[in-house]
Amino acid sequence: MRLTYQYRLRLTKKQVDTFENWIELCRRQYNYRLAERFNWYKENRCDVDRCSIVYCSIAPLKDKPNRWSQQKDLANTKALFPEYKELPSHTLQDVIARVDKTFDRWLKGDSNGKRSGRPRFKGKGRYRSLTFPDPIKPEHIEGKFIQLAKIGKIKVILHRPIPDGFKIKTATITRKADGWYIGLSLEDMTVPSFTTDAIPTPDNTVGIDMGLKSFLVTSDNQKVQIPHYYRKAEKKLKRLQRQLSRKKKGSNRRKKSIKRVAKTHLKVVNQRKDFHYKIAIWLLNQSQVIAHEDLNIKALTRSKLAKSVTDAGWGQFLQILNTKAASAGCLVVAVNPNGTSQECSDCGATVSKTLSDRWHNCQCKASYCRDHNAARNIKHRAVGHPVLKARGVLTDGWTVKREACAVP
Repeated sequence: MRLTYQYRLRLTKKQVDTFENWIELCRRQYNYRLAERFNWYKENRCDVDRCSIVYCSIAPLKDKPNRWSQQKDLANTKALFPEYKELPSHTLQDVIARVDKTFDRWLKGDSNGKRSGRPRFKGKGRYRSLTFPDPIKPEHIEGKFIQLAKIGKIKVILHRPIPDGFKIKTATITRKADGWYIGLSLEDMTVPSFTTDAIPTPDNTVGIDMGLKSFLVTSDNQKVQIPHYYRKAEKKLKRLQRQLSRKKKGSNRRKKSIKRVAKTHLKVVNQRKDFHYKIAIWLLNQSQVIAHEDLNIKALTRSKLAKSVTDAGWGQFLQILNTKAASAGCLVVAVNPNGTSQECSDCGATVSKTLSDRWHNCQCKASYCRDHNAARNIKHRAVGHPVLKARGVLTDGWTVKREACAVP
């Protein structure tokens, strides 16, 4: 099992300067290695894939840079630029690993075949973390201090203890707007990966309908109000950004103003994430199976509702919900969202509604809040539509051509 714990750091002025210098050196190395790959790709890419057996005037291909060849070339970098000798070797090698990963995601895609966009060079301030891949031994932790290579002991606020039996595999130093943090990646091979044998049934399943009027409504008609953290911070952000626009570029006052804006954005991010974790735990304490709509959130963020959808953070919430469900031995099910608001959760008839229609009234006398009706439909789809199947509306647990059904 693998976990990551993040702690706040209390660094001395000298340690801050050292980390700042190391991050800048890593940023330059990242851009240089990425440029190497782009140059090879540009110079050696050719549409011609066949050559004459007798004669070919095409120059031989240069050696393609990869992770191992670039790591081997770090010796030359240290010889030409002695300041790189100050960095831990494995930290510098991790920079090459990041370049290799982002370049392969662009050309080949991840394990699911999803490709990322073209990698971009890191501008000043855009490279914010250092990784120490070497495992940290127990003797390197003394009270509130953790010892790292070539930097010595750094003070950590251990707001929660490291679990017994877990080994610290890697440590990542991250610079944020409000200070420095360390992320410890913990692993315990004796604990199996999280698995669940939960099967959706009407008794152990709850459906949730996420929206913009309420953050979510459950199939039991429990509502969670949306907090609107970004909307509430907009007035302050507008004032701070107006002050920032008046500052002279390159001045110290502009740097301070940038930091104030970044801190405000970070506070909104932290508030939203804390809210998502609390709601996820609240749902998992109620039921073993959580059903939700399989929404195309990326498309919604390009619509007129983009700001509201982004402020709600549905994507982050579903990611957190899946992670916490796996650790709790629960199950999260995504169902087809088509027609969940239009169908009657009692008889299956289609009741056309516009976005302004917030109440569901059916000829079978069913009367529900629109979101409550949708949450009930989501639950029915997760468990195989037991209510509708009993009325003969469905076959094999999936929707077929329906007609309006009246409850006897």
